Amino acid sequence: MITQGVQITGRCSGCGGPTICDVGQFFHRGRLRWGSEGRCENCSDGWCEEDIGPVTPEHIRQALLQPHGPSRLRLSGEVPSPVPVLKALRDAGDGLSLGEARARASELAAGGLVGTLVEMEVLAVRLRARAVPVTVEPAGGSAVAAPTPHGPTAQAPDPPSYAP
Repeated sequence: MITQGVQITGRCSGCGGPTICDVGQFFHRGRLRWGSEGRCENCSDGWCEEDIGPVTPEHIRQALLQPHGPSRLRLSGEVPSPVPVLKALRDAGDGLSLGEARARASELAAGGLVGTLVEMEVLAVRLRARAVPVTVEPAGGSAVAAPTPHGPTAQAPDPPSYAP
């Protein structure tokens, strides 16, 4: 299982007391999952939510990105054909069209894809399963764009550079 989480504090909407909330993303049984649970320290208010899907709610993504920073998925070797990359991106569960997968493949080939650690590790698992050599590393202060309905994004794509 690949996981990343953070504990955040806030104010209870019921009594105004302090709340403690655990939020996180994880990759388990082949699916991207996210969750949030918390409680008020002064009253009985509490909550727990968890879901599965290719797109994690933005408030959870931002809660993870703030303390941990973004991660970058890069090609770490030559890719003789774009086909395994396109198949892996389309099989990731984001519902990408072929055109959208091509754009994401261009981003990956140009400078890498940027997102949360878990988002990038999920894509890395899919790509490695198709023998595409990739690495996941800290993005080093790169800005992370808001997710599209099809997952994390990076800078504007350049044409892919695949080995002949």
